Amino acid sequence: MRISYREAMRQALREALANDARVFLMGEDVGRYGGSYAVSKGLLEEFGPERIRDTPLSELGFVGAGVGAALGGMRPIVEVMTVNFSLLALDQVVNSASLLRHMSGGQCSVPMVLRMATGAGRQLAAQHSHSLENWYAHIPGIRVLAPATVADARGMLAPALADPDPVVIFEHAQLYNLEDDLLDDWRCDIARAAVRRPGTRASVFAYGGCLPKALQAAEELAASGIDVEVVDLRVLRPLDIDTIAESVRRTHRAVVVDEGWRSGSLAAEVIARIAETCFYDLDAPPARVCSEEVPIPYAKHLEDAALPQPAKIVAAVKELLNV
Repeated sequence: MRISYREAMRQALREALANDARVFLMGEDVGRYGGSYAVSKGLLEEFGPERIRDTPLSELGFVGAGVGAALGGMRPIVEVMTVNFSLLALDQVVNSASLLRHMSGGQCSVPMVLRMATGAGRQLAAQHSHSLENWYAHIPGIRVLAPATVADARGMLAPALADPDPVVIFEHAQLYNLEDDLLDDWRCDIARAAVRRPGTRASVFAYGGCLPKALQAAEELAASGIDVEVVDLRVLRPLDIDTIAESVRRTHRAVVVDEGWRSGSLAAEVIARIAETCFYDLDAPPARVCSEEVPIPYAKHLEDAALPQPAKIVAAVKELLNV
């Protein structure tokens, strides 16, 4: 069955709501409007206003309400329109949700899922377009996921809701219209990275909205006789260093693609782990393809220039191979 990333997310939400009375969805415009990216469209009519709850425009307030509901035994799914707006709720995530199981000595937990759109490419300018996944991946006590395929969009929510700790799911806004066949094996764990394309000459690591670009770059490289492996990180905290290291040991070269800024990026962390784990397996220094160190521009040609693109990934791989 061929469906969109958006519909896969909607199916996952519907299944969670139908299977567990403790689950409810809350956030700005998730009800009557159907979600800012139409993911929750139709769920209000199906499950009612007690389960699909529109909230005031206060991320600090409704994320905090989600923390309280989780502490009280519910399974809240809290939607924030965009990662930029989630900064208003960082106190609830960093100083409450992520700490409470540790600070209570395991007496309580916060089984909450926090969903948010991330990424650029839609000409929404700087306040709606940044990729701050690395900020969340820095925080102990939470799990951070970045589904990049229709199957992962469908399969990651259920295990996230079963996790006793908060789980943050980043949905790249450029992926909502992505369509693919949803096969029977769409269920997945939320602990392992995934090899999306095997190869031998270099490993390209990507996640979220950069995965399609990495796969496109791999196709272009294959046309010129360069066979690269593409690994979807997909679990940003905790990083699956075993899968990362296995890939590097096969190919002996690594390129990390990250829509975050280069300075302090998730790409930097991945490269540090590679250096710590398999330094002597490398035949060349690892490379990064990141966003330019500027606020994401509004103008389309500048936005494209600021972001990782397939051509930049191709160039980085060729530089590693000296071709």
